[in-house]
Amino acid sequence: PGLLGSHFCEFWMWFCVYLSRNFSSVTHRISYESWLASRGLMLSPFHVRWQTTMFNRLFAYCARINPRALYLWFSSGLVFGVAAMLGSVLLLIRTLQQTYAQMTTDNPRIGGQQALQVVVPGFNLPTSQLAYFFIALLLSGLVHELGHAVAALREQVRVNGFGMFVFVVYPGAFVDLFTTHLNLISPTQQLRIFCAGVWHNFILCLVALAFLFLLPVFLFPAYSTGGGALVTEVVQGSAADGPRGLSVGDIVTGLEDCPVSGVEDWSSCLAHLSHTPQTGYCVPVAGLQPSWAHGRAFKRLDGTMDCCSNNSLTDLCFSYMKPPGRGIREREFACMPVRKMVTGTRACRGDEDCAAHSHAASVCVTPSLENQTRFIRVTHPPNTHMLFVGYPPHLQYAVSLTNFVPRFGFLHLDLPVFLETFCKYLVSLSGALAVVNSVPCFALDGQWMLNALLEATLVTVVTDRGKRELIGFFLLLAGSALLAANMALGLWMVTAR
Repeated sequence: PGLLGSHFCEFWMWFCVYLSRNFSSVTHRISYESWLASRGLMLSPFHVRWQTTMFNRLFAYCARINPRALYLWFSSGLVFGVAAMLGSVLLLIRTLQQTYAQMTTDNPRIGGQQALQVVVPGFNLPTSQLAYFFIALLLSGLVHELGHAVAALREQVRVNGFGMFVFVVYPGAFVDLFTTHLNLISPTQQLRIFCAGVWHNFILCLVALAFLFLLPVFLFPAYSTGGGALVTEVVQGSAADGPRGLSVGDIVTGLEDCPVSGVEDWSSCLAHLSHTPQTGYCVPVAGLQPSWAHGRAFKRLDGTMDCCSNNSLTDLCFSYMKPPGRGIREREFACMPVRKMVTGTRACRGDEDCAAHSHAASVCVTPSLENQTRFIRVTHPPNTHMLFVGYPPHLQYAVSLTNFVPRFGFLHLDLPVFLETFCKYLVSLSGALAVVNSVPCFALDGQWMLNALLEATLVTVVTDRGKRELIGFFLLLAGSALLAANMALGLWMVTAR
């Protein structure tokens, strides 16, 4: 309902813009359009655009910084842009093959991970992540256009202005170049200008990636890492919630006998516990007292055994091999108090593990649970173990964790999470802009990159300019079809999920 409501408000907002522009009186419309033009604004259905010349001096200043270094910088961008144009086509072909393979399966979820995904807020982008998405997208667009502007001024092409726009809900930026100047320079100079955008997006992606990896170093004076995974959020009503569950600020250091020093360990330990047999616990033989009343075991529908028929929240059915000296060894079952059984005990896979670490006679008792269900002890000192019974991925989705533990009480838990998440979005979106804009497709940087490349390379082979333009047209048509097919199938995958 919240998503539908936001789209409904969006529709009426744009509808009111359309009415105010097209159905007002002529006098009001002229004054209204004059007011918009004086402020560099342009309004149309689902599109708002703003343009200004206030940043031209900044662009000119940047274009005068060390001309030789800028020449090498944008020449490197030219090489990268040409390579990226070829690489983006190969990537889209591979992605199209993967998406088609997913479509032909019975379940659209089955298949490899897509290299490029269409992002639709509310479908595959949580509303809690919208701020990260839009800020990272806008910053990527600004850096992209900054590259075009500085490269153009360095090649003596005038910049008419810089602007930003919002199309439906997606923000972006642009630079307006003087076309006459652009047509007078050589194709190689044009290539430096056209490739500068994707080059700067690639560099921004590398910078964000480096910052992400060096984040522990930057935050070292205030936050420590390697001591466990810090809980930043617990989903209310989830398996980790409750008086004896996890709380915000707890530091998880282990899952059963698997040590946890960070979020990566948490995920890998849960994956390991999901695909290995249930862990057992060493219990002294003397602890298996008759007063704990062995329940009569019965088979569940999946074929596993249970012996606790009263659905107790404190008892659990355990299985173990009958200790030696009491006749033939056979598997027995007992319904026993779960916390009392596993508190302070060593994990084991068999009776031999218990014999090697205990002087008293001990047996390895194992919770008897349904298939894929696991019993997991979560260590979060100084609190007692949190005991989890269920499907391990449910535990992973129940909590949010971070590697960064504040050294001082006044530090905010979410600051490293914000920086980490924003860097990940910046890497993804800036990298995506570099890839998509490199595609030889109409209305993208790839169109102008391809045209300039053909003019620079085919002028001696295909002397007729009309033939070169025809070759470029068909290449652009193929690239546009490839990108459109990827987007259409990507939207299908989003809605099918």
